[in-house]
Amino acid sequence: MQTSEDTVDASVSASSSPRQLAPDAVPIGVPLEFPIVDSDGALLFERGAVVIGADEHRFLFEHFKPQRGDLSAGAEDGADAAQPAAKPGESEALTLKEMHLTIGALIGVRSQVGMGAPMHPSRIIGFAPNESLFVTPPLVDGKAMSLAVGENVEIVAIASQAVFRFVCTVDSVCLAPFHYLVLSKPGVVRRLRERKSVRVRASLPLRFGIDAQGSGYESLGLVQSVSAMGMSFAAPWTVGEVGKRIRVAFRLQSKDMDTSIEATAIIRNVQQGSKPGDPATHGIEFEMLDQVEQMALKVYVFDRIDDVIFWTSGPK
Repeated sequence: MQTSEDTVDASVSASSSPRQLAPDAVPIGVPLEFPIVDSDGALLFERGAVVIGADEHRFLFEHFKPQRGDLSAGAEDGADAAQPAAKPGESEALTLKEMHLTIGALIGVRSQVGMGAPMHPSRIIGFAPNESLFVTPPLVDGKAMSLAVGENVEIVAIASQAVFRFVCTVDSVCLAPFHYLVLSKPGVVRRLRERKSVRVRASLPLRFGIDAQGSGYESLGLVQSVSAMGMSFAAPWTVGEVGKRIRVAFRLQSKDMDTSIEATAIIRNVQQGSKPGDPATHGIEFEMLDQVEQMALKVYVFDRIDDVIFWTSGPK
């Protein structure tokens, strides 16, 4: 008699074959006969790439869900976004000028009506002498969010040096000459964290090449955090010393964005594993990103603003 557990196991086994890879299906030290992708379709190893050794092989199966990239299948996103609790910041009597907000700055807006509502993207398009804000209507599924005059909204703003959270009142909803909102002077401002660059948690595959001028990628890493300026990633072995330039390739995906980035970067920080065989963590700073890549990074950080990493040291 087949139990419910047997049915579940059989279903899982069937769904993972033949696309899902077992460890013994990935050879070490010889060119791969097929590309390897993660469960969401992100490229991990190209066809012809080489899994260098046992450490890299173990890293691949510990941190990813390797699948054959040459077989068609409806890949499902198997990675759940981390949801750590953010520590509340200090309340400060800051002005707009002191927050260093600029026209065009990306902000998140949500109504204070109801609990747990998501942030929706908007942009600052102007300031008034009385510190009122002119902003574009927040978008929900591509449509303008419905807000009423007198309604209180919570704002998260990403400035050049910090992330701020504050509350405004909708003073006006204007439809001409275009659709925009007028928000009151910000109420009490909370500075979530001041740092060189806002950083959010991530779990993304990263390919890296130790020759910054080359065109190939030798190995695989796991991105642990991302900012608009750089990232930290774990790798099965130490990629290089501080100051070394490397090549990296990764893919950023969100609801309205899918961008592949290939760039050179400088290693700014290296942390060895606590024991032999443990991954090494690297902090890198990007070089010469184009406008599309810069915007993709900023949007990725904004989309995960409730997942800001609070730290004062660590990979930069």
